Amino acid sequence: MKRNVQFNRQRRLSRGSMPDMDRAEEKSNGSKSPTRNGAKSPTRNGDLKRPDYDRTDTAASGWATENEDEKPKEKELSESEKKRQTFITRAIWTFVMIAIFFGSMFAGHIYVIIIVTAVQIISFKEVIAIANVPSRARSLRFTKTLNWYFLGTTMYFLYGESVIYYFKHIVLIDRVLLPFATHHRFISFMLYVMGFVFFVTSLQKGHYRFQFTQFAWTHMALYLIVVQAHFIMNNIFEGMIWFFLPVSLVITNDIFAYICGITFGRTQLIKLSPKKTVEGFVGAWICTILIGFALTNVLMRYKYFICPVNDLGANIFTGLECVPNPVFIAHTYTIPFVPPTWTMLPTTVNISPMQFHILFMATFASLIAPFGGFFASGLKRTFNIKDFGDSIPGHGGMTDRMDCQFIMGFFAFMYYQSFIAVYKASVGSVIETAILALTAEEQMEVVKGLAKHLYNQGAVGAKIPEYLNENLVNLLAKRR
Repeated sequence: MKRNVQFNRQRRLSRGSMPDMDRAEEKSNGSKSPTRNGAKSPTRNGDLKRPDYDRTDTAASGWATENEDEKPKEKELSESEKKRQTFITRAIWTFVMIAIFFGSMFAGHIYVIIIVTAVQIISFKEVIAIANVPSRARSLRFTKTLNWYFLGTTMYFLYGESVIYYFKHIVLIDRVLLPFATHHRFISFMLYVMGFVFFVTSLQKGHYRFQFTQFAWTHMALYLIVVQAHFIMNNIFEGMIWFFLPVSLVITNDIFAYICGITFGRTQLIKLSPKKTVEGFVGAWICTILIGFALTNVLMRYKYFICPVNDLGANIFTGLECVPNPVFIAHTYTIPFVPPTWTMLPTTVNISPMQFHILFMATFASLIAPFGGFFASGLKRTFNIKDFGDSIPGHGGMTDRMDCQFIMGFFAFMYYQSFIAVYKASVGSVIETAILALTAEEQMEVVKGLAKHLYNQGAVGAKIPEYLNENLVNLLAKRR
């Protein structure tokens, strides 16, 4: 009996090296095999302990090995490493975008226009792609072609409208550009009609629903992206401040909504974005107004920001010259109530009207513009996607970053045209009226009248009116 007990002990101590024989021995003796819960080996007196080296056994023996203990740690380390790499990528591209934004803005208006153009093309591509069915798009050769054709036609129309409006004095006096300028809208309409006819002739049986869905989706993308980006373009022509301020207000609101939300946010704002809170929404509104007030006070001091574009070659170093809009000139306002003397508050305040306008713009950026982001969130949930694309590493698609900017830029243009713009005759508008509304003889009379007026003012010598009178009279005689 003692021999059997001693033999069993020796066999149990050598279990790590001979697992199969050990199991056979236990079966023959009717004993239980050890398990992961740390069950003790069956002995007569129960005081025998397993050696430490026995815990490095393989998985076949049922004991947890050292490699198995390290596996969760390695997995956890890989996840943290992945998050760290994502954070680094996101941070690097954030600084890259900031550098591109400020670099283009200081380099000149034309570079900002190029950036806006690239943004709207990339955003259009991303929005079109989420509703596309690759298998059907491959079988229908002209689906993508029509999408890009309508994009080109729309951009031709909108860009042409802006160039003609802001650069009449250049376009209307050029022999080559004059026909395109005077018939621009008709040309744009005919280009669209050609695309419409091509779409109808490309309809194929069995694909009607898909093709009409793509047609409607394309037009929605054109309206939500390209048309709104057109008004952002016009903001640039009106003055860099009308582009920079709306963009900055949206970014500021987004940052402080996140900070306020994680700091004291408790109440969910909207189900489309579960992480948005009412506290973060209101806190970001207050912070955006304060930042907007301070930023406007700085930008108003530089004509490069407040002057409309009259030279596309201008930059931050050359600057621009203009008569400032009255909205940027400080006025003295009387406080509507008389404060008590013990408060030492002034009865008047010297402030520019722009500081009042920025309150409305900051409010829109805080309370309305975020709904552009909510709209984009609902669209992504509809198609069960996380991002619109991967155009910006670490940030998703371009549309994910611009969802609030489009509607904000649209609002800034409408607000400027309604409450701030000063409407007066310009050189371009006078030339446009003379060319489109007057005959050649009447235009000559205008030229002679202007020459005589300039001579009377001492701006030109007597030879210019005399030369014009002699030559224009001869030209009129020949025409008759």
